[in-house]
Amino acid sequence: MVKRRDIIPANLELLHNGEQQLRTKALGIISGDERLRLHLALIEAVMNLADLFRQFETADEDLKVAQFLGMRTFNAFGASLKLALSGYHQNSALILRDVLETIFLLDMFAGDRSQIERWRFADRKARMKYFSPVKVRQQLDTRDGFTSKKRASLYELFSELAGHPNMNSTLMMRPQKDGDAVIGPFMESTTLFAGISEMGRLAVQFGEVLVLFVPTDWNAGLSCRLAFAQLKRDWVSTFYPTLQNKSPQ
Repeated sequence: MVKRRDIIPANLELLHNGEQQLRTKALGIISGDERLRLHLALIEAVMNLADLFRQFETADEDLKVAQFLGMRTFNAFGASLKLALSGYHQNSALILRDVLETIFLLDMFAGDRSQIERWRFADRKARMKYFSPVKVRQQLDTRDGFTSKKRASLYELFSELAGHPNMNSTLMMRPQKDGDAVIGPFMESTTLFAGISEMGRLAVQFGEVLVLFVPTDWNAGLSCRLAFAQLKRDWVSTFYPTLQNKSPQ
């Protein structure tokens, strides 16, 4: 039998051990912060919703697209959280940009389900013309009457800090704001809080659009829908108390 040390090179094993130590440190930070625990509870709730929704049996190819996008986002949340808890904050944020893009696409589909079939059969040229990230954001802003381009600003922020190599991207490689960038993972409470908070905000938006596709007469989906609704109310009242029953844009 091949020994473990002969399977994984020594330095990679040491890196993994360091990641596990950082995860323990992260859990210690989370245990002392009720807000972080609420974010994580909400993330779990929407992942549960996506997992249950994928089990709904349907012959509707358009609905299967929503299921697939829900599954994709489940995986993205899981990977992003694992990276954040292991100290890879920039890489975690890069995956969250994918989550944001998928949320926008689902939101557009929820508002006009005829778009799903067009998207399914679009070739690359048509997809870039009608369904590129910028085109989707523009369609949503037009639909909602938004002129401030907040969707574009958030997407560009993720791209600037995590998606593209540039000088601003070094900000997420610094344990301290005015310190030097470091190689490898690190754990610092402010950075961890920012990352998990963004996951929580995206989880709310993801849950809001995904639940629109879950059949209301499907009894098996009721418990997950109610669990998300309750946690969403708790989350909004905690982080956006002035909005009362409204969700953040």
